[in-house]
Amino acid sequence: MGDVPGRGRHRTVGASPSSVRFARKLRREMTLPEVLLWRLLKGTPMGVRFRRQFAVKGYVADFACLEARLLFEIDGIVHDMGDQPQRDMRRDAVLADHDWKVVRIAAKRVLAEPVETAEAMIRMAQARISSPERGGGSPQG
Repeated sequence: MGDVPGRGRHRTVGASPSSVRFARKLRREMTLPEVLLWRLLKGTPMGVRFRRQFAVKGYVADFACLEARLLFEIDGIVHDMGDQPQRDMRRDAVLADHDWKVVRIAAKRVLAEPVETAEAMIRMAQARISSPERGGGSPQG
């Protein structure tokens, strides 16, 4: 499935209309760790552009840097319970099969160190963008 045009300058990557609607809902209902990070990541900090609640391949990532093909998941305690770890692994594998790198960050880390966490996310994105093997190309979906 290729790119699905969104509204205005936004676009999604391989996302169904229901995934896009769900992502919009999540943007209105962000968790405290997500809000703290978004305050630091919106715009283009240090030349890196992030999106929040980004629909991709049937999933919604908490944060995405499209240029780096890098997704960030802010994981609360629920990600350690029941079958959630296995579900997260399957999700990460599907996204990796489409050349997306998923980085999972504990919500408690964000709450304790929001600035340091945002800076680390920016550095990871910059490293992938400038990586010779990545080529800094735009996403293909």
